Amino acid sequence: MLAVFDRTVAKCPEGFRRPEVEDGTKGGGPAALLDHFSSVHEGAVTVRLGSAASMGFSSDKQNPFSPRLFASVDDMFCMFQGALTNIPLLKQQYGLGKTATDDIIIIEAYRTLRDRGPYPVDKVVRDLNGKFAFVLFDSSSNSIFIAADADGAVPLFWGTDSEDHLIVSDDVEIVKKHCGKHYAPFPKGCFFTSSGGLQSFEHPLSEVKAVPRVDSNGEVCGTMFIVDTKVKKETGMPRVGSGADWTKF
Repeated sequence: MLAVFDRTVAKCPEGFRRPEVEDGTKGGGPAALLDHFSSVHEGAVTVRLGSAASMGFSSDKQNPFSPRLFASVDDMFCMFQGALTNIPLLKQQYGLGKTATDDIIIIEAYRTLRDRGPYPVDKVVRDLNGKFAFVLFDSSSNSIFIAADADGAVPLFWGTDSEDHLIVSDDVEIVKKHCGKHYAPFPKGCFFTSSGGLQSFEHPLSEVKAVPRVDSNGEVCGTMFIVDTKVKKETGMPRVGSGADWTKF
C-alpha cells in the first residue's frame, strides 16, 4: 500500500529532512510514485484525490495471515494491513453488522472520533487488538490518521520527498527510492494525525522524539522516532463543554 500526502494536509514530523533522491534528481511527486507502485505491484489500483492525496493499493504477494484491505465510505479512504483479533467486540462497540471487515472498523472508529467525541485518540487505537497498520484519509476535511500496532508486527515506512510530500508505504524500496536515505520505520505503538502529529498510544503522556538514524557505515542518514518515557508532556486537556478540538488530545 502507498499513500502520498501534500504538505497542506500533513505537516511532516520534525526531524525529517526533505532530500532529493540518491542520483540527485527530484522524486517526481505523486505521479512518479503511483507509476512506480503500479510497475512493481501486479493488479495495483491507484487513486488521485485532487492535489491533497494519492493512494495505491495491491494485494500482490500479500501474506495470507496479514492481508491488505482497502475501503472507501463517505469520502473516507482506508488502507489496512494485518488482522484484528477482537472484531466481535469492536463491531458491537461501533454498531456494525456481521459482515464488517477490519478496514470498515477503522473507518467507523475514525468517524466516532470525528463526529461523536470526545474520545481520546490513544484509547481508540489502544482498543484495537491484533497485528495492524493502517492509513486513512478523509477527503472531506483533508485529514489523515495513521497507526501501527504496539509490536510493530506489520512493517510500515514513511518519509518525505524533495517536494515536501509525506510518503507512507509498506514497501520500503519505494520509500527509499523517493525519499533517498531520509526515511524511517513508522514507530510501533504510535499514531499520527493531521491535527495532533505523532503520538504514542501506549504511552500517551510521553513525548515521541526524533533521533539520528545511523547507517552501516556509521554515518547519520536520517531520522528515527522513539518514545521517551522519561519526558512527560502537558496534556492541556480542555474543560468539558469547551469549544476545543478534542481530536488533538
